[in-house]
Amino acid sequence: MFNESMHRRDWLKLSAAGVLGLSASNWLNVLAAHASATRQQTKSCILLWMAGGPSHKDTFDLRPGTEHGGPYRQIQTAVPGIQISEHFPQFARLTNHAAIIRSMSTSEGAHARASYNMHTGYREGQGGIVYPGLGSLVSKELGDEGAALPSFVSIGQRSYGAGFLGPRHQPLIVNDPARGVENLRTGVAESQFNGRVGLLDELESGFHSTHNAATAQAHRTTMQRAVTLMRDTGTRAFDISLEPSTSRSAYGTSKFGEGCLMARRLVEAGVKFVEVSLGGWDTHQNNFARVRQLS
Repeated sequence: MFNESMHRRDWLKLSAAGVLGLSASNWLNVLAAHASATRQQTKSCILLWMAGGPSHKDTFDLRPGTEHGGPYRQIQTAVPGIQISEHFPQFARLTNHAAIIRSMSTSEGAHARASYNMHTGYREGQGGIVYPGLGSLVSKELGDEGAALPSFVSIGQRSYGAGFLGPRHQPLIVNDPARGVENLRTGVAESQFNGRVGLLDELESGFHSTHNAATAQAHRTTMQRAVTLMRDTGTRAFDISLEPSTSRSAYGTSKFGEGCLMARRLVEAGVKFVEVSLGGWDTHQNNFARVRQLS
């Protein structure tokens, strides 16, 4: 969900350009170009990724009374004429802030390849190029290279990375939102930490003077990002224990709920793109019971 919406005319321009249809293989390039022109308008984005893919016929596009319809009933939403699954009563009250796209289709049936396609806008294996994911593109186009906090954070599982954009736009991975980013704690006094970082920088500089390979530069970039983050007070945004108990209870105690809470804290702190993953939506077996449980 975008923190600040595009104007209607902007969406119409993108639609006319074929951006909103998945069949346009380079739609992310168009979005990136658009982002450059609207850098001051766009604030941040949270992507909630349901790994495996929820059944559209049991969530947002029910088919009651048909051969392929499930057992769930439709409920009314905040937008007249739009009904969704009975399992989403809270979302139903917020549909006036949402856009439900029911026309998307794809010929890709494999989960991994489809996920790559959805994250990058390209088919996997095209030309042997590893394309950047959406979060890395946002980092490249809208991120602040001088900021201590990363522009792209992935919570719950490893997301698709920066591809040919390089390590500066790789996501910071948070496996467990309740534990935060534990290795940001130095465990030593500040003076001792600074001394170690200085020694590491001397060693890195000496190595680069004779071996300025791309992999060595990537390693140095990653180390610099980590040290900058460890020194910054903005890392408090990763600590959801600082959130009031009433707010924490509203998000729930599941990893996904806690991930959503962390995502909100991160965008408030200036992170441009946060992806929160919920695994287990692969409901090929026992579909209706699984959908009820996951919803």
